[in-house]
Amino acid sequence: MSHRRRFRSGFFRRYWRSKEILTEYRREASAEKIFGRRATFLLFGQMAILGILSAKLYKIQVTDNEDFSEQARRNRLLRRFLVPPRGAIYDASGNVLLAKNKAVVRAILSDAGGIDIDASIARFEKIILMDERDHRRVKRERKRGGKNANFTLRNILTEKEVERISQVLPPIPGLSLDEGFSRSYPLGELTAHVVGYVAIPNEKDLRRNKVYALPGIKIGRGGIEENEEDDLRGVPGNFEEEVNAKRDLIREISSVSPISGSDIHLTLDVRFQEKVKERIGDRVASAVLLDCRTGAVRAMVSNPSFDPGAFEEGVSVEQWKSWMEDPATPLNNKAISGFYPPGSTFKPAVALAALQSHAIHPDEMIDCPGYLDVGGVRFHCWKPAGHGPLTVRDALKYSCDVFFYQAARRCGMDEIHKAAEALGICVPPSIELPNAGTGIVPNSEWAAKHSYLWKVGDTINAGIGQGYVQTTPLSLAGYAASLAVGAKVSPYLIQDPFKCMRPHCLEALPFDPAYLGIVRRGMWDVVNAKHGTAPLAKLHSENVQMAGKTGTSQVRGVSREMRESGHFNSMNFPWKYRPHALFIAYAPFIRPRYALSLVVEHGNAGAGEAAPVAGKIMEDILKLDPEIKL
Repeated sequence: MSHRRRFRSGFFRRYWRSKEILTEYRREASAEKIFGRRATFLLFGQMAILGILSAKLYKIQVTDNEDFSEQARRNRLLRRFLVPPRGAIYDASGNVLLAKNKAVVRAILSDAGGIDIDASIARFEKIILMDERDHRRVKRERKRGGKNANFTLRNILTEKEVERISQVLPPIPGLSLDEGFSRSYPLGELTAHVVGYVAIPNEKDLRRNKVYALPGIKIGRGGIEENEEDDLRGVPGNFEEEVNAKRDLIREISSVSPISGSDIHLTLDVRFQEKVKERIGDRVASAVLLDCRTGAVRAMVSNPSFDPGAFEEGVSVEQWKSWMEDPATPLNNKAISGFYPPGSTFKPAVALAALQSHAIHPDEMIDCPGYLDVGGVRFHCWKPAGHGPLTVRDALKYSCDVFFYQAARRCGMDEIHKAAEALGICVPPSIELPNAGTGIVPNSEWAAKHSYLWKVGDTINAGIGQGYVQTTPLSLAGYAASLAVGAKVSPYLIQDPFKCMRPHCLEALPFDPAYLGIVRRGMWDVVNAKHGTAPLAKLHSENVQMAGKTGTSQVRGVSREMRESGHFNSMNFPWKYRPHALFIAYAPFIRPRYALSLVVEHGNAGAGEAAPVAGKIMEDILKLDPEIKL
């Protein structure tokens, strides 16, 4: 038993030992297998990482090689664009500059090569005080330029400021002094509306042309500066310099000089411009003087005016608010975009329409009892007692309202529109200025377009230049010139060597010359005959005479009760409710040379306010013309 027990005991010990060995073997085998898997995973992981690194290295060294090379080149090379000198603007003589460039020194900061731009600006500001406009410009140019851009810290540096910057040690990183240009207007307010001004480009300008992202470049606003922007601006240049890490110059790589803008020569005569402005004085008024023979604008004044140089560095909020709240609208060129009812200055056009359409005859007498009743509405003449029977020439001389009520009623608005169009009153102007307005003389097409039921009363009002009829001083000047020479005169402002300068080049008016003669003699009577409406406009000359037509256009309605009260006087109205005073003229009467339109806002009466000023203006102009002997 003991032998069997010993045997079993030994057997089980060997069994369990074998099992333990087997288990240990399996454990070791499992561990080796796990290790193998882990080693495999590690190997593949290393290979993947190595592959990614290799791909990245390949991308850096091969694929993106040109990009990194370009970045390195940009860090090594400093490229700067050069703003071209803007073209100059001259008057008719070619000797008087209306707009020119003035050389200035600017502070330019280059955003390149890892420079701390904010730190450089802070250092600069410790030396040169920057105002709100400077900060706005820097913010705007940094936003537009992006990386590696140049922008202006200060547009105009004084000599002392340049000296202080030059003495700074160590130099401000990225800062350089650059020669540039500022715009100067020697005659200031005198020619501001005609010439315009330059200002800092806005985002809309930048979308239109990327050139406006250049630091220091300006864009024309208003007048010739805006209208001729593409010619005046020029073509930018550029240069490249190699620099070291401290931005010190090593050598110049290349340079392309900017191309200056083209000069512009105007037909404006500064001597005439000064005389017109002097005679207008402090009135809120506008005037246009033309050469009847060609349409050349010899003077154009809109008063009050503004300083065009104020826009060079940006206008303050206070100044802009002051301009916007001024009822005299100094920024608006009233000569081309001021709309006014022409009043009685429109009567020569109505007379031609009625004569040409045979609605009236040259010797026909039409009675004026002082009013005209139509459809229960009374239309008054300016003379309550009336003028009695009048011919068309007499009606122009006395400016009889009732006569022209009847003339307009007979011929109708379509004929009046046709005559006004031929005379250039309601034709889009070809003047080389932006925002020039087009006069309005309604016809049946206009009424249909505006869904307006045209009434007889509207035609009667239009007969004396009221109601829906609107004109600009520019169109009135062209109209006066056309009446003077019997041809369609289109005003222009820029000299053109290829333009025909002789009267025979103009298109003849579609009116019977005899009818034109009647209207001209009526306008002569207005100024020179006894009881004409504008004796205060008569020239002090035995050799030269002027023809003209007064106009008074209402800006508010006047009731019948007020007119017939016997106490009506528009001078008692507040200024903004008084009628406008107008006058159109040409001289000499024989062989006309100059045509003039003058509008005095709320001047109350054309005969009393506009006509005397126009007479003095014309006399001054004729004295300056060596070909005319007064």
